[in-house]
Amino acid sequence: MDKSFMIKEIKRLKEEKNTVILAHYYQDGDIQDIADFTGDSLYLSQVASKTAADTILFAGVHFMAETAKILSPEKTVLLPVKEAGCPMADMVTKVRLMSYKEKHPERIVVCYVNSTAEVKALSDICVTSSNAEKIIKHYQGQKMLYVPDKNLGTYLREKYDLDMEVWPGFCCIHNDLTIDQVEMMKLKYPNAKFIVHPEAKLEIVKIADFAGSTKGLLNYVIESDHDEFIIGTENGIIHTMEKACPNKKFHILTDNLACYDMKLTRLEDIYYALKDNKYVIEVEESIRLKAFKALDKMMKLS
Repeated sequence: MDKSFMIKEIKRLKEEKNTVILAHYYQDGDIQDIADFTGDSLYLSQVASKTAADTILFAGVHFMAETAKILSPEKTVLLPVKEAGCPMADMVTKVRLMSYKEKHPERIVVCYVNSTAEVKALSDICVTSSNAEKIIKHYQGQKMLYVPDKNLGTYLREKYDLDMEVWPGFCCIHNDLTIDQVEMMKLKYPNAKFIVHPEAKLEIVKIADFAGSTKGLLNYVIESDHDEFIIGTENGIIHTMEKACPNKKFHILTDNLACYDMKLTRLEDIYYALKDNKYVIEVEESIRLKAFKALDKMMKLS
């Protein structure tokens, strides 16, 4: 199918079916450009909770579409690629978390939004990388468990000297970044600022000029007087950075900074999801209600 025709059909079907298309910054540029809203997990969660559309088509991964369904149960939520998951979300399970809670009932469970509905339902509050610092500071002085990302949890634990245990999960692409890669790119681009997502290991975060959420990184390059950056997060964000700052230069830290699951979605998947109403996300109501409490508490504290 011709690309221009497909885009035209997506726009027609979207209007016909009163659908809002949400796309994460880590999606390919074509997907971001066809979306009604692009953003990080926090922003897209906020949009999903307030939209007047009948259907939410989420160009992202499973936990994101699931979160949209938790927040807007009356909406039809579509995930264009059924197999688009998140390895980090799978690193904490309902059974393992229940076992931990039985042994450590005194600890508040702070749950990264990169998790399943079942895990959210067992948690006291959810966070995203955009609001984790603010929310965790709210519980400063109390005993906590952070799931599932050990790197973001360790970064905040050290920054605020928290009594917070961290789950041994990680983002497969951020966790693999090395000091050697950073040093090599700094030699290649000596005038560039190095910015990184705190899902990277603490040793990488400590040598960055700036560390922050995907939205935080975007805001940094927009507001910075500097004009050249080494980017230590998923390469999809560079599309947005280049649109926002066409006169600035961006260098991805390594070619491996591409999330396999995020990159599964293609324009034709968006088209067929709209045309055939697939794949519909469902969340069992008893789980949804508990998960909603953790997400709602996050929204109120954000």
